[in-house]
Amino acid sequence: MKEIIAVAVDAMGGDNAPGEVVKAAVLAVNECKEVKVYLTGKSDEIEKELAGFTYDKERIVIVPATEVIETAEGPVIAIRTKKNSSLVKALELVKNNECSAMVSAGSTGALLVGGQLIVGRIKGIKRPPLAPLIPTATGVALLIDCGANVDARAEHLLQFARMGTIYMKHIVGIKNPRVALVSNGAEEEKGNALTKETYPLLKDCQDINFVGNIEAREIPAGACDVIVCEAFVGNVILKLYEGVGATLIGMIKKGMKSTLRSRIGGLLVKPALKTTLKSFDTEEYGGAPLLGLKGLVVKVHGNAKAAEMKNAILQCVKFTEEKINDKLIALLESR
Repeated sequence: MKEIIAVAVDAMGGDNAPGEVVKAAVLAVNECKEVKVYLTGKSDEIEKELAGFTYDKERIVIVPATEVIETAEGPVIAIRTKKNSSLVKALELVKNNECSAMVSAGSTGALLVGGQLIVGRIKGIKRPPLAPLIPTATGVALLIDCGANVDARAEHLLQFARMGTIYMKHIVGIKNPRVALVSNGAEEEKGNALTKETYPLLKDCQDINFVGNIEAREIPAGACDVIVCEAFVGNVILKLYEGVGATLIGMIKKGMKSTLRSRIGGLLVKPALKTTLKSFDTEEYGGAPLLGLKGLVVKVHGNAKAAEMKNAILQCVKFTEEKINDKLIALLESR
């Protein structure tokens, strides 16, 4: 029998809390026998939501927390003053080794600050990056960083590339992940001061399969597996990616309903189209891990529904089973 993996989930974080979060916990334990979920938040509200579901009551535990950190609050002050918030309680479960990982759809800023102050960084990690999987024509790619380090240095991007390579090898199963640096041209001399300084570091690194610069337009086609950039660029890429994807899907659906002929054609292509569009749905890939902490911290979209939250919980199980943190530590010790 496999080891039970405990995952803390911030039940009060996000636009759809606690309803969709509680539903996600139930879906996760019903789908995976190796996970136990600790829901942190207001007990009465969580119990009310759980009452409508059938699940193994031994594998969902409520951890009371009376406060909620709101998105508009200052992250540092919120983490330091709201000790009894659902977010802090979830982070403390990871810090105290009661849980291997935690998931939240709450304040990104508070999660980034809390992850570093409460859970703490692995020794040798300079800057923990947020690294979501994004869909491409050939599968998925890891975008690292997308929101944690807007003023990263070249040495940080080198470490992002090495961590991203480990993640793609052991979580996604790509044997020799292609690493590319986001720039405004394929040539080595293209880019700003940061990319020009980073390029030779990546080129000389023996731990990664560096394939050079990548322009943003090449990302959806699957030109690489690990997309390296600092957080400002990464966040712009991610938000534009999501916005264009949602707009195109909406336009396709609208077009298929515009005339009788298009409705008939739509019925014929619906099964194939549904499968294709599903592969470009960000809900399918869970959340963005904050790599390089002593325990796994995963951020999901603030408007996440149950499916995305459930996938993030199961993502934590695989991360733990693959001992990603042990591999990151080994990587640092090998330098």
